[in-house]
Amino acid sequence: MIRIRDIILPFDHQPDHLQKLILQRLGISRDQLNGFTVVSRAIDARRKHRITAVYAVDADVVNESEVLSRFAGDNHIKPSPNSRYIISPSSKYSGVRPVVVGSGPSGMFAALILAQQGWRPVLIERGKRVGARIRDVRRFWRGGELDPESNVQFGEGGAGTFSDGKLTTQIKDRQNRSRKVLEEFVNAGAGPEILYQAKPHIGTENLVKIVRNIRKTIISLGGDVMFEKKLTGIEVKDGRVSSAIINGSEKIDTGIIVLAPGHSARDTFEMLAALGIPIEAKPFSIGVRIEHPQSLIDSSQYGVYASSPGLGRAEYKLVAHCGNGRSAYSFCMCPGGEVISSCSEPGCLVTNGMSYFLRNRHNANSALLVGVAPADFAGSGPLAGVEFQRKWERRAFELGGSNYFAPVQLVGDFLGKRASVSMGSVLPSYTPGVTPCSLDDCLPDFVTRTLRMALPLMDQKLKGFAMPEAVMTALESRSSSPIRIVRNDLLQSPALAGLYPAGEGAGYAGGIMSAAIDGIKIAEAVINAV
Repeated sequence: MIRIRDIILPFDHQPDHLQKLILQRLGISRDQLNGFTVVSRAIDARRKHRITAVYAVDADVVNESEVLSRFAGDNHIKPSPNSRYIISPSSKYSGVRPVVVGSGPSGMFAALILAQQGWRPVLIERGKRVGARIRDVRRFWRGGELDPESNVQFGEGGAGTFSDGKLTTQIKDRQNRSRKVLEEFVNAGAGPEILYQAKPHIGTENLVKIVRNIRKTIISLGGDVMFEKKLTGIEVKDGRVSSAIINGSEKIDTGIIVLAPGHSARDTFEMLAALGIPIEAKPFSIGVRIEHPQSLIDSSQYGVYASSPGLGRAEYKLVAHCGNGRSAYSFCMCPGGEVISSCSEPGCLVTNGMSYFLRNRHNANSALLVGVAPADFAGSGPLAGVEFQRKWERRAFELGGSNYFAPVQLVGDFLGKRASVSMGSVLPSYTPGVTPCSLDDCLPDFVTRTLRMALPLMDQKLKGFAMPEAVMTALESRSSSPIRIVRNDLLQSPALAGLYPAGEGAGYAGGIMSAAIDGIKIAEAVINAV
């Protein structure tokens, strides 16, 4: 196969134009092309008057070596690399069943790889299976009671189940782990287009089906999946894991625990600290969700081509470096989505963003965040960042009315340093409801100062971003974990052999793809442990 990169066509080109351009680039006739596969497709909208689709393809041609020899000096035409994921175990299954804690992307893929290699993992999840979890979350969003063990943070699929389902990552991946993740998602029901889209997404409704099917695969391969089973302790013998304590009294004997608890498992962090497991405070971010009309984002990004079927809903990614030495940035942008309540503790108010596959809701939303360094939350111990998060989440809860209504402020009012008293043209999507106010009362001073400097700068990059009636909803505080569970070169805790911290909650990932990839790395480490 021959990999051809940077094939550029109008975004709305006819279906046969790609094949014609492949033939032209290779200088071959139609009967010399056995077929081709699209490897990647990205939209280049930097020039609004000429939006293009940029392809990479793998072409199966007659006399491949002769064709390649003619393009020996062309870096855009090379032999196709091997994209197959391969794991070569250096040891055989010992018979000790690994316990995987947490069914988010990291735990789910660690368990899947272990199951595929015959290691019969036991996957435990503190929350409920995905169907029951969805019912609990929807009941809460309608104004019902928060279930601390079944919510947007806890339950089958992890926090990513209620998101846009973005499958992008910045990880340099020579082992094809990212390809493995995408292929397993397709096997579990995702559309095959995620294998080549530059910015693939699944949508929250499809993630539900996918995590359920991956669970079934793990079970079919000899694994067990247990719900409403929380890790509450670890027994140790001779410096090594000997068993996992579940729900305070149940015991699972094992020498291996893959710990992928998610970034909101604060009670788990406290349990580990009490056991003397090394934990470090790490930087994270705090801020708001910001909502605009999706039509404004489409027009700003695509110009006259806004709403064209071949483009879909426009996205953005913004950073502003401010005069106070801090920066603000957008994160987890949800086109055509909604702002959701992501609370997991009573008396705390947390938000996130979510989109369905079609991204067809009226508003666009994104986190608008400012970095928080350990110096900003100086306190005692490695869990000081957790207490910092909790402090501001409680203030947001109280400011919203102590009923899980979210505090909101219009951008124009925020920049003018006056409290909002009503909404304008942009209607907040958050449920169960919102409370207009001043967000200065539930955000640190350094965050509000930075956001006031950042909004006009971002407006210069994306016209309309600082529109006065855009809505800022607090509080976004769970974009990443405030702690890192230390691990050594073998990916185990240096204090406890057999304990493998994994994923976003352990401080080693951020988002579905990077968490899943870290889970695969952990499974490889378990399988190859000497």
